[in-house]
Amino acid sequence: MHLFCHDNPETLTLVTEVVDAMPGKVLLAQTPFYPGGGGQLADIGSLKWNGGEAKVTGFEVAGGNIWHLLDTQAEIAGSVEAAVDPIFRQKMRQLHTGTHILNAYVFQSFDGALVTGVQMAADGTARMDFDVPGADNDRLRALEGPINDAIRQNIPVTFAYIGMSVAQAEHGLIRSRSVAPPPTPDGKVRIVEIVGLDRQACGGTHLTATGNSPPLRILKIENKGRHNRRVRLGLAENP
Repeated sequence: MHLFCHDNPETLTLVTEVVDAMPGKVLLAQTPFYPGGGGQLADIGSLKWNGGEAKVTGFEVAGGNIWHLLDTQAEIAGSVEAAVDPIFRQKMRQLHTGTHILNAYVFQSFDGALVTGVQMAADGTARMDFDVPGADNDRLRALEGPINDAIRQNIPVTFAYIGMSVAQAEHGLIRSRSVAPPPTPDGKVRIVEIVGLDRQACGGTHLTATGNSPPLRILKIENKGRHNRRVRLGLAENP
């Protein structure tokens, strides 16, 4: 899916039109909201219209449409102002970019180890599961230094679209063992590149440079079966 927030990551407030509405949910002509996916939480925020306001409590994605779920049963029509919570969005951008940096070093250091699961949390922490049989947990903990070096270097983060078949043919572009970002209607997939460090398919929201993140801490490493290592990490302001 091609999202407005991918092309306009700094636009968090948008005046748009209601396309369709039902009690408790609304479909907009355009939306600045990220509806969640790939382990990243959906944006939070609000809609305002002439005579009313509602919190956005979630999303339903169906048929390429993003329905906004609201904390009111009011049926909305006409023009609305859609506003994403900037603090929460920035936290998710920092955390998601940080998981890509961790992913890059695990991929490089452990023979192309794939991600078997990822989940970000509202408290600024995340967990990533990797297929790394027999990995030395001390080697995983030692990646905290290189991760924060990459943050300090303020490396640019860029975005591009390529054909899904091209992405599938290029080793390392699709890092998850079980899932890949859904293609756009024209059969392309979004590639996120931390220039010179990491390049992979991803549909989430990210920083435009690594230096916009606080340091990251590796909080815990858990053995989840013979093949799986779970790395818990968090933004430094959330130790």
